[in-house]
Amino acid sequence: MSDPSTASIVSTPPATMPTEAGSGAPTNAGLPENAKKQKPRGLLGDAWRDLRRKPLFWISASFILLFVVMAAFPSLFTSGDAVNGALSRSRSEPSAAAWFGYDVQGRDVYARVIYGARASIVVALLSTILTLLFGGAMGIIAGYRGGWVDALLSRIADIFFGLPFVLGAIVILTTFNGSGTDNGEWTIMGLVILSLTVLSWPVVMRLMRSSVLATKEADYIVAARALGAGTGRIILKHLLPNCLAPLLVYGTIMVGSFIGAEATLSFLGIGLKSPVVSWGIMISEAQNYIRVSPFLLFFPSAFLVIAVLSFVMLGEAVREALDPKLR
Repeated sequence: MSDPSTASIVSTPPATMPTEAGSGAPTNAGLPENAKKQKPRGLLGDAWRDLRRKPLFWISASFILLFVVMAAFPSLFTSGDAVNGALSRSRSEPSAAAWFGYDVQGRDVYARVIYGARASIVVALLSTILTLLFGGAMGIIAGYRGGWVDALLSRIADIFFGLPFVLGAIVILTTFNGSGTDNGEWTIMGLVILSLTVLSWPVVMRLMRSSVLATKEADYIVAARALGAGTGRIILKHLLPNCLAPLLVYGTIMVGSFIGAEATLSFLGIGLKSPVVSWGIMISEAQNYIRVSPFLLFFPSAFLVIAVLSFVMLGEAVREALDPKLR
């Protein structure tokens, strides 16, 4: 006779074992309700979930949003004239009528600080976008093609990388935007953007090239190539999404760096010039009055420092969110 307990164990499947296909039971039966509704997240989804928990991200993002709105709609923050002034109010100290006082030419410093955000933010954002597009494209081509193409593009990048930033900017801007030129506002801004892009793209090119070299031999790239995927599809669908994380981090930090670089060039007298209103121009104009009227230097410098720190802190938060080793 057979043991009835043994027979029951063999013939009857336990309740926790998965049922056979076609039995009608769902595959996620027994899981919690919230687990059934969760969908798998990618790299950006995990990064956003981690960013939402960081106070540093929300603080820096709030300041950046404020500066962007200030640059886009300055009339929401002030109704004063940032260009014209009265000499009778020259170097008047802050008061209820003028929160930040008046500069040497009797112009409202508060209005100039608000309107100065536009030039600084626009120059930094456009320079960053052009640098990422051009440097990223060169890096993808060099890393994916390899061989003589990689060697040629890398040597060209080394030439630009060897140029000192300030010296290169002085040469470019004094040639096309010197004291004898009569350029308009947007022409001056375009020349500054061009100089920042030309002198900064090799760093982005090297960063993208190293990411492509580390990714192009991955199994999913080899499988896509074996299945007949073209070069364009491999780059756009597989390489680019998996190489964007370092560029996002560097691009966020680069915006803050370009704001400081624009202010530096304007302070030296080779960057933005009148009639453009920017924080760097205001700092340059206030340097001779720092002892008698320090508020002329303090307010534009404070806005400049806060803007640069906001983008740098945002880039640091994004870097920690996108790097699994730092979580």
